[in-house]
Parts: sequence; structure tokens; C-alpha cells
Amino acid sequence: MQEKPLPFSKDLDGISKKTIEIHHDKLYVGYVNKSNEIAEKLSVISKQEKIEGNATYSELRALKDAETFANNGVYLHEDYFGSLGGDGKLDATGTLSKALVEKWGSVEQFVKYFSACAMCSRGWTILTWDVRQKKLRIFNGDVHNQGGVWGALPVLALDVYEHAYFIDYGSDRKSYIESYFKNLNWKFAQDAFESYTK
Repeated sequence: MQEKPLPFSKDLDGISKKTIEIHHDKLYVGYVNKSNEIAEKLSVISKQEKIEGNATYSELRALKDAETFANNGVYLHEDYFGSLGGDGKLDATGTLSKALVEKWGSVEQFVKYFSACAMCSRGWTILTWDVRQKKLRIFNGDVHNQGGVWGALPVLALDVYEHAYFIDYGSDRKSYIESYFKNLNWKFAQDAFESYTK
């Protein structure tokens, strides 16, 4: 895996440069590095003549569990950072806007529901395209490798772990979520949605 640079250079409204630097340059980059380290160890094990797999404990079990946590840590953070740096304005004529209105009645109602989901999550709230049901769905994950649904692809990912907002807001998660929507790059979500629904 190769770390991705931040896709925006401007200061965000309500999310400090310090928070973004720590979040991206230390935490996210740490997930990339650990993902690579885990991949190397799994590569060695996969070539061994005798491979021990035990459901109670084995090195393979520990690495496979860590693999999903670290890899999802990379992917979710890339979706999170990718969705920031915008002006928070959604093109009302776009396919994503129309799909949000069709599903939730209005974009405002989607934001209200998504925000409430984020208030009750311990880690992530993710707007997804469910490729099996062919519809938008919102899922919460308390940790990177819990809460995901096979066949549901991220359109928007909101990190609600405390590290994403505590420097700026303390325990005021609600204000952080409001800042997320002010800085939302809806084009990122629109592009993801269109690539999934074509």
C-alpha cells in the first residue's frame, strides 16, 4: 500500500490544521505502514510448507484479524479525507442528490439522519451503495473491521472516533459533524456513487 496525500490544501472551516495533520500524517500513515508490515508477514506464512491455523490462537489468526482492521483503517480514512475540502454544496441536479431525495425525502433529511447515526456510532458512519439491493444505505461501525456489510461500497465515510475532533471540539461531536458537512466535497461522493451505479 502507498499512502495518499491529502486531496485538499486549504484550511477547513472548523477542523483545525493540527487535527488534520495528526489524523492524516500520523494515524492514517500508521495504518498504511502496519498494513504493509502485516502483508509481508502473511506473504511469508503463505509460502511455508506447514501452515498452522487455529481459531483459538495462531499467528495466522492474529495477522488475519489485524489485516482487516489495518486495511479498513486505510480505506475508510482515504474515503474520509477524500470527502473533505469542499464547500458543502451539493449539485441538486446530480444523480446522488436525486437518489438521496428518493430515499430520504430530501437532502436535509438525509443529513439529519446521517448525523444522528454518527452521534450513536463509536467509530464510523458510512453512506454506502448496496450492490445487491441497488440502493443507498447507512451503516455504522464501532471499529474498522466491524459493521461493514459485504457488497456495500462506501460513498461517504465519516470518522467519529474522538481523535477526529477532540482537539477542536472536546466532547462536542455534534458541532464536529456540522463542520464535516460544511467542508464536504460532494463531488467525491457523486463520483463514487456514479462509478458504483453505472
